[in-house]
Amino acid sequence: MPLAEKIRPRSLDDVCGQSHLLNKEKPLRRIIESGAAVPNMLFYGPSGVGKTTVANIIADKTNMRLHKLNGTSASTADIKAIIAETGTLVSHSHGGILLYLDEIQYLNKKQQQSLLEHIENGDITLIASTTENPYFYVYGAILSRLTIFEFKPLSAEEIIPAIKRGFTIVGDGMSSAPKGAVPNDVVKIIAQGCGGDVRKALNAVELCAITAVNGEITIETAQELTQKSAVKYDREGDAHYDLLSALQKSIRGSDENAALHYLARLLAAGDLPSACRRILVTASEDIGLAFPQVVAIVKACVDSALQLGLPEARIPLAQAVVLLCTSPKSNSAYLAIDKALADVQNGLTGDFPRHL
Repeated sequence: MPLAEKIRPRSLDDVCGQSHLLNKEKPLRRIIESGAAVPNMLFYGPSGVGKTTVANIIADKTNMRLHKLNGTSASTADIKAIIAETGTLVSHSHGGILLYLDEIQYLNKKQQQSLLEHIENGDITLIASTTENPYFYVYGAILSRLTIFEFKPLSAEEIIPAIKRGFTIVGDGMSSAPKGAVPNDVVKIIAQGCGGDVRKALNAVELCAITAVNGEITIETAQELTQKSAVKYDREGDAHYDLLSALQKSIRGSDENAALHYLARLLAAGDLPSACRRILVTASEDIGLAFPQVVAIVKACVDSALQLGLPEARIPLAQAVVLLCTSPKSNSAYLAIDKALADVQNGLTGDFPRHL
């Protein structure tokens, strides 16, 4: 059994972070502990932040018959089998059916809507989870019947207790694992390098324990095993567009340190084309007529980056980003062409003036 499963919390007090949801005065905590019927809910947030854990705790507190499906592998037949149980003696004896549907965004529209009637009449209580924006990936008819709770990435400090507990457990089960207290520097490196994902942190704990020499884990080993974990990136997902938006808005706000940070995250993920494209458009969209020559300079930097490739490409791109940040800003041309396009789309075309 993976370490993350071995130490999965069994009570809300043991869940790492998510205080905005799980503090005693918060609605979700009161819903779970009320003993009342569980409403249909959707947990939205990145991987490894406690969505499945909280769903399991809710399931344990009910007498309902629990089914678990994952959208990546669930078929229409799996869903029909659960629906077939509604109204049966098995269902009534358990007080209804509780369906935990992980990664709901991978179900197609027909699969999601097949649950609609049974959610509506209360035969099935649905707790769904997704790592993507539910307003884009969950169909409206289903979404309108779910209460959405957003789970947030965890800070390094919030993950440290889980890492220490993980080292204690692997230390009891492996001959090569550390037998005493693990150095605080090792714990901090793992906590800072896991990108707010408890599961990644515990995977690193297991690997550190396996590779321990004479029961000792070095800082260098911890760094090697966690150095890439903090990079969260999906070229087709929300994180991609959020990161590009953060880069452009940092340039627009003349914050070169923030802009370089977001550029570094793009380059660490190896997405050189997206970085180049966004930097090019920013030169015209945000600096524009306030410094028209910047377009030619930035184009030269981008050409250099594409010719050099990574890792050297970071140098001309950094030069371009700092130049854009420190340049005067004007979006007048950008606004003007958008207004002209709006006129055309609204049918305000007419004939050509005769003198033209």
